[in-house]
Amino acid sequence: MIGYLLQGITLGISAAAMPGPFQAFLLAQTLQHGWKRTLPATLAPLFSDGPIIALVLFILTQTPEWLLRSIRIAGGIFILYLAFGAYQTARQPCIGERSQSPRPRSLTKAAVMNLLNPNPYLFWGAVAGPILLEGWRRSAGLGISFITSFYGAMVGGSAALVILFATASQIGSQTRRLLIWASALALLVFGLYQLWTGITPGH
Repeated sequence: MIGYLLQGITLGISAAAMPGPFQAFLLAQTLQHGWKRTLPATLAPLFSDGPIIALVLFILTQTPEWLLRSIRIAGGIFILYLAFGAYQTARQPCIGERSQSPRPRSLTKAAVMNLLNPNPYLFWGAVAGPILLEGWRRSAGLGISFITSFYGAMVGGSAALVILFATASQIGSQTRRLLIWASALALLVFGLYQLWTGITPGH
């Protein structure tokens, strides 16, 4: 179970630290309405990802084993791509302090925005979906441990990002840089592991 917990935490922290539309939305909301009114929006993925996960798992359960292994390999390559992107972002002199972003919306509209974003579909289809399915087939506890640790780390990381950005911009920027460096390293290791499990028989 520890392995699934670590995978969920790693991917969750990386999802919270990596720049993207949802993170830009949270920072814009924080600037205009403050961190207290923005924190509920960090829960948006909990509402939007349910249909995405159900759809992806339905498709994955209908696919043969060789295709699932191919998806794991593709997911490993995609994670390595994310690691490279995190590395490039961490090297930038200024990280996300001023950026164009969507207008602040309510929690419901934020969830709809996330639902229509193709990134969660790609993520759950190529990376998290096969892990969740593999863990669930072994035992329900493993699947639950992965998904709870992932969303706990992602929501917690997003909330921390909002608070840090609101209370001290410079400290928030430095902390975010450290998180991105850590996420780049973790993604590199996890991407290689994902490739290994996809290539090696019996995993």
